[in-house]
Amino acid sequence: MATSPERTSSSAPRVGRRTVLTAGVAGTVSALLAAAGCATGGGVKKTGPTLNAGGSGAIKGTVSVWSWDVAAKALKRLAPSFEQRHPGTKVEVIDIGYDNAYDKITVGLKSGKGLPDVLTVEGGRMPGYIGVFPGGLYDLTSLAGRHKAQFAPAAWKDVTDQNGKVFALPWDSGPCALYYRADMFEKAGVDPDSIATWDDYVRAGEQIKSRTGKKLLVMDPQEDSIFPMLLQQQGQRYVKNGEIVVADQRAIRAATLLKTLADKDLITFEKGWDGLVAATKAGKVATTPYAVWWSGTLTDEMKELKGRFGVVPLPAFDPGGVRTSNDGGSTLAVSGHSANARAAWAFIEFALADVANQVSMLKNEGLFPAYLPALKDPFVTAPQPYYGDDPVFKVFADLADKVPPVEETKDGPKARDIVNGTISGIVLHGKDPQKALDSAAKQIAAATGRPIAK
Repeated sequence: MATSPERTSSSAPRVGRRTVLTAGVAGTVSALLAAAGCATGGGVKKTGPTLNAGGSGAIKGTVSVWSWDVAAKALKRLAPSFEQRHPGTKVEVIDIGYDNAYDKITVGLKSGKGLPDVLTVEGGRMPGYIGVFPGGLYDLTSLAGRHKAQFAPAAWKDVTDQNGKVFALPWDSGPCALYYRADMFEKAGVDPDSIATWDDYVRAGEQIKSRTGKKLLVMDPQEDSIFPMLLQQQGQRYVKNGEIVVADQRAIRAATLLKTLADKDLITFEKGWDGLVAATKAGKVATTPYAVWWSGTLTDEMKELKGRFGVVPLPAFDPGGVRTSNDGGSTLAVSGHSANARAAWAFIEFALADVANQVSMLKNEGLFPAYLPALKDPFVTAPQPYYGDDPVFKVFADLADKVPPVEETKDGPKARDIVNGTISGIVLHGKDPQKALDSAAKQIAAATGRPIAK
């Protein structure tokens, strides 16, 4: 994805570590958003500014952009072409680093000072900013709305509020599939195409462990990303229709699957991004259910394993069910305090609603487009030498518009912290999924004031 250190393409450079950084940033941002939600003063207006189609204002002057890592690199690379198309413009991309990005954005939105014209925000965090800072971003509905059908539905939901107003354009996305070690599957006598459901996956894991001694997957016991992936696969996150759903039957089913994998000793527990990479490189596990950007880590850091990986869609919960989810992705928004908003929007549209530019960011920076027309480009369907010339990007491209949209809210960070601790108790200490999730739902309700779904 564009905003966190996740990569897609074999040509993408080495960048920072998403999982480690996110763990450190999340708590601080949660506290800042909580404080801001209690008092959204400091220059933030209750009704934000609007950019209208056909409005006046020349495309000229300086457009300042906050981004980081490969995202900043991509925008810097595209800037000269935009400046050439619009004489009299200048794009200044500032790499603010991922470590402090959300502290800076949140403080800026709360105070109404020091923000650039364009903000990079991860898709999952955008609904929180829309909800807590209603005047913090430009309403782009009349300009961006015409692009709706060209973006993955799940990514589009991240940039809209409950009334359908649009506050950003999606950039990249993180459709999920199942990476597998072809050599381990062959040794165990397991056909990856036979894994259609999660029940199939568990049975395959038992056979792989029995015949090769390898476990099935890596899981971070403190900052789990698999449970949210399993929830989205079923069409929800922590809240649905405004109500807490972390203890409903879908959530229990997801947690029970993880407990089953743990009880059968099919999980190797490793902390953080480094643990995941090291375990995969050492060949401790046979699969990784993860997003498209994981491919960049494989091709960059595990060159010696070329030809040993394959990719198939995620297993479904039920035969014929959804076989993907999403992890990662980002957006570009116009700051509500921008003095050059029309030029800022022009740059966003230039970068993100253009096939050539989106494909160039996949090729050069490994950013997998949320812009669906770009997924029809020949590069996406081309054979990939690392995977034995299988066209693995096409697997993800075929899944991209099938990712179920989910409801993200400003209460997401609080819910995530509570759920992480709950899942840890289930997989490490054998706690009953239903009882543990019931307790989590009550904690979230107490922290947010939201009702628990019945």
